[in-house]
Amino acid sequence: MSSRRSRSRQSSSSRITDDQIHELVSKLQALLPETRSRGSDKASASKVLQETCNYIRSLHREVDDLSERLSELLATADINSAQAAIIRNLLM
Repeated sequence: MSSRRSRSRQSSSSRITDDQIHELVSKLQALLPETRSRGSDKASASKVLQETCNYIRSLHREVDDLSERLSELLATADINSAQAAIIRNLLM
């Protein structure tokens, strides 16, 4: 039971406030391209988090696609050429 009390005291001292959450969600919303183009529309925190997850997934797909394209370019380039060296550096 004492561990429960210590956790309770620790969590109450390190809790994030509603104002801090609101500020962080606003900052996150400002980073999303979809919300930046809409201007000052305030979305709910859950909507911002969902859009963030979707955006991160799309960035992962884009990175995978670009990596695949670079790999294909490398496969067709002369392995000793300057172009191949640049492609290898990009893949690292």
